[in-house]
Amino acid sequence: MKNVSLDIRRREIFALLGPNGAGKTTLINIVCGIVNATEGIVSVDGHDIIRDYRAARAEIGLVPQELTTDTFETVWNTVRFSRGLFGRPSNPALIERVLRELSLWDRRDSRIMTLSGGMKRRVMIAKALAHEPNVLFLDEPTAGVDVELRREMWRLVRELREAGATIILTTHYIEEAEHLADRVGVINNGELVVVEEKDALMRKLGKKHLTIALCDRVDRIPDSLTGYALTLSPDGRELTYAYDAVGGSDGVRPLFRALDEAGLSYHDVATKESSLEEIFVDIVRSHP
Repeated sequence: MKNVSLDIRRREIFALLGPNGAGKTTLINIVCGIVNATEGIVSVDGHDIIRDYRAARAEIGLVPQELTTDTFETVWNTVRFSRGLFGRPSNPALIERVLRELSLWDRRDSRIMTLSGGMKRRVMIAKALAHEPNVLFLDEPTAGVDVELRREMWRLVRELREAGATIILTTHYIEEAEHLADRVGVINNGELVVVEEKDALMRKLGKKHLTIALCDRVDRIPDSLTGYALTLSPDGRELTYAYDAVGGSDGVRPLFRALDEAGLSYHDVATKESSLEEIFVDIVRSHP
């Protein structure tokens, strides 16, 4: 890691994005006390993860990327055991509530080995919630699950936040971050290159693309329009104008006047805004 400085707000959903090997899991493992940092300070809810390890770790629930649990144990026993690892007193009512919220109650006596991949992922979340943590780390929480289950998991994440949890998730599904996150961090080569409110990031770095369908085919863009950085489609029937999502629309009206003056008539106009995925790709390319 390279001088990572990051504050996570209470009760927010923070999405940590980055390509494979960027350092997402390493950063999570440092915060969770699985990997020791060579320098720096990490605290969770005011507890230093080194000096006050037990208190800090008790605040954290971790759902790792890999499905690692005792395949021969039952759902009920493995979740109950996880609670006991943190010295929490037995609380069958709480375990029942967690299993019901995760649609695992009917499978409470099933052995882990008999569950589907999606169900196993739910068990991992139940284990992480068993000791009532305030901070929940989800490392690729929907990896390997189908689209329907992924959307159910999104609903669950929102409900956990509404119940008071702070959630940090890593994901390769940019759509996931776009739907869930309050803030987004982008990490590349161990360096945190961007931390921004999701909506502000999309406004600041996003582009809008205005596609103008021409009535007649043209071979080239008139010289009078070169100041607008237009691109012409290969068939000569569409012009595309890219501008900043914030403040860039001021150039649209003059563009249409310039089109009229150049004698170019059009029959349709369409706009498209950059997705978070496109912004993410641009950020990673600009911070190799």
